[in-house]
Amino acid sequence: MQFGEFFAGPLGQILLVLIAIAIVIVVGRMVLKIAWRLVTIAALIIAVLLLLSFFGINVI
Repeated sequence: MQFGEFFAGPLGQILLVLIAIAIVIVVGRMVLKIAWRLVTIAALIIAVLLLLSFFGINVI
């Protein structure tokens, strides 16, 4: 039995689809983790700038 024949049947194709979905989910989780960090950092910077503007210090 060759390796290509293993995925030729319907169960093999379902397995390939599930592996592809798992890869997409893992990569997506990593991207979202980075995105949330960037959003959090941006929110903190905006909050600091807002507080400084309340005290009359205009940075921008």
